[in-house]
Amino acid sequence: MTPTLFITGANRGIGLALTELYLEHGWQVIACCRFPGSAPHLMTLKNRYTTLSTHALDVTDHAAVQQLATELSDVPIHLLINNAGLYGPKGYAFGEVDTAAWRDVLEVNTIAPLVVAEYFTPHLIKARHSGHTPIFAFLSSKVGSMSDNQSGGGYIYRSSKAALNAVIKSLSIDLRDQGIRAVALHPGWVQTQMGGPNALINAQESAQGLKQVLDTLTDSQNGSFIDYQGKEIGW
Repeated sequence: MTPTLFITGANRGIGLALTELYLEHGWQVIACCRFPGSAPHLMTLKNRYTTLSTHALDVTDHAAVQQLATELSDVPIHLLINNAGLYGPKGYAFGEVDTAAWRDVLEVNTIAPLVVAEYFTPHLIKARHSGHTPIFAFLSSKVGSMSDNQSGGGYIYRSSKAALNAVIKSLSIDLRDQGIRAVALHPGWVQTQMGGPNALINAQESAQGLKQVLDTLTDSQNGSFIDYQGKEIGW
């Protein structure tokens, strides 16, 4: 059976790089973003690969997530990458936190990934006997690590990723008996719209590293927080 990747936030940056990388390796890819028709690089890939399908999806629209899961109910999914993310405001200090923006970031970064997991778990269960252990992979961030936080600030994004990590840890335990692994991934500091031009690596390097981590993920790494080089990160 040809393995299938389902990925959110596939229109640019790391999501686009992962989409292209898995296509190159012969996977079927179901790529989701809010406006795929306005994503020229994604459309170029769709013209090049018959193994790519695209879907318009706002991950904060839970009814739309449920509808897509229903549409794809017969599709076994071997790897689901929750990549869609929102950074929120930058450059604010303590005393200046925009709580409305904070709620928006939590909706995308923390709540939506669990909703996606709830609706798509049956699809991963269908893939259990295909030679690929099904995986929920969540793009987290090292800034969500409380033990690594030495600089303070970043209340909105940090807290959303720390909360996501708590979600992933529980999910890894709850789905273990279903034969599904869940893992938090730090993609590195990547040259994307979110990471900025001064970041250390490009999206292709990050994607290559993340795929290597996922290709070699073991049962003992279920519920872990791992960077794109395979190093475990403290919570």
